[in-house]
Amino acid sequence: MNYLERMHLEIIYAVDLHGSMTAAAESLHLTQSALSHSIRKLEDLLGVEIWYREGRKLRPTQAGEHLLQTAKRLLPQFLDTEERLAQFARGERGTLRIGMECHPCYQWLQKVTGPYLREWPRVDVEVKQEFQFGGMRALFGHAIDLLVTPDPIEKKTLHFEPVFDYEQVLVVSTEHPLRNQEYVIPRQLGDELLFTYPVPQERLDIYSRFLAPAGVSTRKQKVIETTDMMFQMVACGRGVAALPRWLVEEFSDTYAVAPVRLGPKGVQKQIFLGFRQEDLELDYLEAFLELARSFRVQAEQKE
Repeated sequence: MNYLERMHLEIIYAVDLHGSMTAAAESLHLTQSALSHSIRKLEDLLGVEIWYREGRKLRPTQAGEHLLQTAKRLLPQFLDTEERLAQFARGERGTLRIGMECHPCYQWLQKVTGPYLREWPRVDVEVKQEFQFGGMRALFGHAIDLLVTPDPIEKKTLHFEPVFDYEQVLVVSTEHPLRNQEYVIPRQLGDELLFTYPVPQERLDIYSRFLAPAGVSTRKQKVIETTDMMFQMVACGRGVAALPRWLVEEFSDTYAVAPVRLGPKGVQKQIFLGFRQEDLELDYLEAFLELARSFRVQAEQKE
């Protein structure tokens, strides 16, 4: 006999998301009594409790936590499958959901999505920013189809393809004393205020690949969420930043900033597109990859 149904997963997920049985019932368009009855019946059939009841609060038991993690893994896949089937029924090709783990990559992405949308008018494109720090999990969980990331991982079920090469450079104002140097060394940044995106320090290349190996830290680090504001702050001489050279060159017409190489050899990086191996059969995903590859070839030819 099959005890576990999709509705049970939706209930435990909704309770965790909304914090109470009442709010969960409202979100699922059920009465609270119907929701409670459904879970009590499941607990009786399985012979295990799903929650500890602490007054009005519910806390998952060990079994409930296992069920909750299963719900978080499977429900996005159900929704993804249903949405794709609905799109097929409407005569659409599908939706390409792109997650970003790279703050300054939006300008690059726009160069690809523009012609892609024109070539594939029946495919919708969604760029999801909420996965900036959990892109791999989102890719595994079918919450996104493509992940733009500078940090690929090795997994048999995933494939990562390099689509863009760039150099990470120090960004300074045109009046900064380091402006005319061919390159900087770590100790020269010891007294600087460094602007960064809201990314864990271990994932910032200027720390992991430049400062930390030399045992150097900056005077202070300040988080700024937007690229424009970061350039404004640097141009006004408030501090320095580390960004891709191509991005600095694009913004140098707007802001009085300049790139300086990090070390004599520079910090070389790549941007990857990650996707599930099983999805490579999707023609519209393959078309996006081909377009991204063509931009890389064009950049190499210009060099």
